[in-house]
Amino acid sequence: MAKMSFENHIMKQFDEELEEIRTRLMEMGGKVEQQLQNAVTAVTDADSRLAEEVISGDQRIDSMEVDIDEACILIIARRQPAASDLRLVMMVTKAVNDLERIGDEAKKIANHAIILAEQSGSVEGYTEVRHMGASVTRMLSDALDAFARFDVDAAMRTLEEDKQIDLEYKTALRELVTYMMEDPRSISRVINVLWVIRSLERIGDHAKNLCEQIVYVVKGKDIRHQK
Repeated sequence: MAKMSFENHIMKQFDEELEEIRTRLMEMGGKVEQQLQNAVTAVTDADSRLAEEVISGDQRIDSMEVDIDEACILIIARRQPAASDLRLVMMVTKAVNDLERIGDEAKKIANHAIILAEQSGSVEGYTEVRHMGASVTRMLSDALDAFARFDVDAAMRTLEEDKQIDLEYKTALRELVTYMMEDPRSISRVINVLWVIRSLERIGDHAKNLCEQIVYVVKGKDIRHQK
């Protein structure tokens, strides 16, 4: 496990500021993770009330993104960080953007949950939503844990989970399209399920971005777009 320390700065306050943005990022990550879990549950349980809570909770995530970005800008302006310190600050600004995007996708899922709860019909696709939701939530949790420990090995393992999520997405897509062809009356309902799994696939991509940023802040190596 890679270890990083900010204890050797001349100014103790600088250490505290760096630790503060890390802590606030983790807090935002925990909030986003809960939003994702609730959004998936709202779909599979046809829980409109829970979906409404997810939608209203998105404002808090947006506010957290703005606050953390402002804190990072102040650190750059005041401290002019270099090397690993600068990479950490830049990583946080990118990570909060990915977390905010995940929050947006959770909100989209919640919106579709409300529509699905109002529609009558089968629950075709809910198994896929539940399965993909669990996989994506686990990947996001693993990515946040890797960041908390600056663990490059864990980040690389988590990054590989996106391949399985992509496979699950393609499989679910084929099955649901086949179902619509066999029963045209289900098209309207299944299309909403398709949007849900599409959001889950995108969340996997954002979790992958988090893992790539961990490698960058610890190793100083940009692995984006590399096989």
